[in-house]
Amino acid sequence: MDGKLLISYVNYGVYLIFGWVALALELWAFADCLRHRPTLFVAASKRTKTFWLALTGVAFAIGALTVFTGGNGLGLFGIAAVTAACVYLADVRPALREAGSGGNRNVGPYGPW
Repeated sequence: MDGKLLISYVNYGVYLIFGWVALALELWAFADCLRHRPTLFVAASKRTKTFWLALTGVAFAIGALTVFTGGNGLGLFGIAAVTAACVYLADVRPALREAGSGGNRNVGPYGPW
């Protein structure tokens, strides 16, 4: 087998794995956004549920499109989609969980108890 062809196959495989991981993150963000009540978004001082549903839904659609059409998933739109999903998971999701638990109940001087 030619060395360049082998490198091409490995390169495609790595991009495909990255695409599937990105798609899983986007699906997780979208599914998590679906399960929260709209009032929690307001209580957590985040944008509306409609905004986050649209953003994570479009991110999931872009991820699915790039993975299932054989794209590498790391183009400009793919990176923007993964970034939107990661922002939701890292910033909005913890705030929603905090707002859903009633705020800072059962928190002592050294953290929750």
